[in-house]
Amino acid sequence: MQRSLFLFLAASVWAAGCGPEAPKPAPQAESKPAESAVPEEMSDAAHALLGSDAQVLLFGELAQNGKQQFVAANVVPSTPKSKVAGTVVTRAVIAENDDGKWVEILRVDEYLKNQKGFLGLTPLQAVTGWKFQHEQSEVKGLTLYFTPIKADTNERTLPIAVKWDPSVKRYRSLDLHYENFLTEAPSLQSPRSMLR
Repeated sequence: MQRSLFLFLAASVWAAGCGPEAPKPAPQAESKPAESAVPEEMSDAAHALLGSDAQVLLFGELAQNGKQQFVAANVVPSTPKSKVAGTVVTRAVIAENDDGKWVEILRVDEYLKNQKGFLGLTPLQAVTGWKFQHEQSEVKGLTLYFTPIKADTNERTLPIAVKWDPSVKRYRSLDLHYENFLTEAPSLQSPRSMLR
């Protein structure tokens, strides 16, 4: 009887190996890291600052100063092709949560402005659009890059780097080497003061 059982099991294994392939499990969809949903209070604040088509592009403790901030913008739906990578925006803001109230601390529209005035390297001519890029580093923190878009020109325009300056507690632009902060100017009539 043991021999019969052994032969039965051996025949079953052989038949299973020769028979049609067992169905393979369906491939699992590749899991992608879930993007964090923008908190509703930030979306509402962005809409209040820039209108109903504003999009929150970045949020969190962006300045590493213990306060929540967000970058919101009016994004051009179909970005024109250009040599400069990035998202085309017409306007943008950085807002910070100050005791439960969202306060605008940087405005990007025709010019780059913070609470003290126009940022260094801001073009004297009004800009109608900007290419926006950013990079985040644990060491250097967040750097934002705004490149003015000039219509009907092949002129190459350098990006203006903007970072949080912890010594004065506001966003400021950096020099062309991205090493030193530039001072703001109260008006565009005094561009030399913007290059210090």
